[in-house]
Amino acid sequence: MNSDPNWTQAAQQMQETLGAGLQQAMGAMGTFAAAGKPGAFPAMDMSGFNKALPALNFDIAKLQALQERYLAEASALWNQGVQVGSTASPVSADRRFAAEAWGANPVSKFSASAYLLNAHALMGMAEAVEGDAKTKARVRFAVEQWMAATAPSNFLALNAEALQKAVATKGESLGKGLQNLIHDMQQGHVSMTDESVFEVGKNVATTEGAVVFENEFFQLLEYRPLTAMVYEKPFLLVPPCINKFYILDLQPENSLIRYAVSQGHRTFVVSWRNPDESMAQKTWDDYIEHAPIKAIEVVREITGAKTINALGFCVGGTILATALAVLAERGEKPVASATLLTSLLDFSDTGILDIFIDETSVKYREAEMGKGGLLKGQDLASTFSFLRPNDLVWNYVVGNYLKGETPPPFDLLYWNSDSTNLPGPFYAWYLRNTYFENNLIKAGKTVVCGEKVDLSNLDMPFYIYGSREDHIVPIGGAYASTQHLPGKKRFVMGASGHIAGVINPPAKKKRSYWTNDKLPQGKFPAAQDDWLKGATEHPGSWWTDWSDWLKGHAGKQIAAPKTYGSRKNKATESAPGRYVKAKA
Repeated sequence: MNSDPNWTQAAQQMQETLGAGLQQAMGAMGTFAAAGKPGAFPAMDMSGFNKALPALNFDIAKLQALQERYLAEASALWNQGVQVGSTASPVSADRRFAAEAWGANPVSKFSASAYLLNAHALMGMAEAVEGDAKTKARVRFAVEQWMAATAPSNFLALNAEALQKAVATKGESLGKGLQNLIHDMQQGHVSMTDESVFEVGKNVATTEGAVVFENEFFQLLEYRPLTAMVYEKPFLLVPPCINKFYILDLQPENSLIRYAVSQGHRTFVVSWRNPDESMAQKTWDDYIEHAPIKAIEVVREITGAKTINALGFCVGGTILATALAVLAERGEKPVASATLLTSLLDFSDTGILDIFIDETSVKYREAEMGKGGLLKGQDLASTFSFLRPNDLVWNYVVGNYLKGETPPPFDLLYWNSDSTNLPGPFYAWYLRNTYFENNLIKAGKTVVCGEKVDLSNLDMPFYIYGSREDHIVPIGGAYASTQHLPGKKRFVMGASGHIAGVINPPAKKKRSYWTNDKLPQGKFPAAQDDWLKGATEHPGSWWTDWSDWLKGHAGKQIAAPKTYGSRKNKATESAPGRYVKAKA
């Protein structure tokens, strides 16, 4: 490290300035998050994000190297910028500045280049922060959010492409952009797709079926068989309650629900109610007792089956496993096999979401809504969108408002915008007992519905799936379930992310998945990386592997039923039912 006293003094001053600046930026983000009001654009849930941030210190050697590199690159940029007639475009690799208009306008090109240079330097400063992993991750996240928000492409006066379009359309694009802005302010969120094109039950969630049971928590859907024979053990899907179930039934060609039906499974799905103020007092216990446990009971009653097969997706997997642990403690084991798709039971590895969770933020939520209230769906949706701010936030701000464009129809993004509320007590319990204290893996630590939760009682076979690039349920977090479930297990890793990895129908012949059949006596190593060393990659969809596994636990085949439901639980309306159509 440079021992020049002048450099040392300058570095110390830089450290103090950077620390204060980053803390101010993070503080401003916390204030911004707290300022969301009904009817305004909801912000990230960053309650308590900045309050627990310690004083920031930096690696002086890294700062010196960063300063030297910055000065060299800034000098090169300036020399290029002042060259008359220079047409080189150093920013074209970034798709925000890839349009020809950016390269044709010297001022815009220079502003974009300067922005990228400064962004790189700021991220370098974030990497130079000394401290624990969580503090460093929070600083990186704050800088990423700040740089995403301050890109010159986000401002009309600096966006060469938007200005060029405004001139070419004689201002029409600006008028359309203003209309889009007013529309989005009225609906309370930035449009990611042309939502007017889609209607639940008409062109999404169209697999034929009926509602055969409902209570204040969910409607139970039964789907019409597509085969003459079905397996004797029915199949129940428990989707996440923080989204709507039809991500599993977007279109006939990519519907996991329809695929299960076509494979000969008598299929039932929990369609969660979108909570309103009448459910503001509902707890985690209420959800477990009156949703998955009740759904299992009703499916068994309708079909006459002693045991069923069940699947939980995302939070639905956490809910399903909790319900099964409660039932096991009561001496009941009505589920013959279970599938977990991108689900967490062990919350040791929660990825980027960990930066939002600490004692301060959890206590804040408990004080705010632990005794009652609703977490608005759009608040949660915005938090997830800001995990990828350039793709899921600013991309649409620029397109919708600065360019006056209507985003193209996309069913997945329509589903993504169709948010759901959560009861406050449910959410507060979930935050503390899973993300913060990780209590589900501690035998007997958590009491749910009057029963001690012990995952070691879940000795049925499990199929566990994780997505390699998942930023919501990291692959290591999904894999960790193998360490807490004592029965026979199959773990499969798919390519892509949280949604795209799961929704990967075989007919598309896309992506790939990995299995490991070389494990001695089915023993899983503690780390997912060690499991991967012996894994084999297969082209295409993991659905076929799962289907083969599930058939092995589905029993013999019997004649498919001719009608929905039973005498006790009759069909009351057509699928997808009315609960899924309720807006947050």
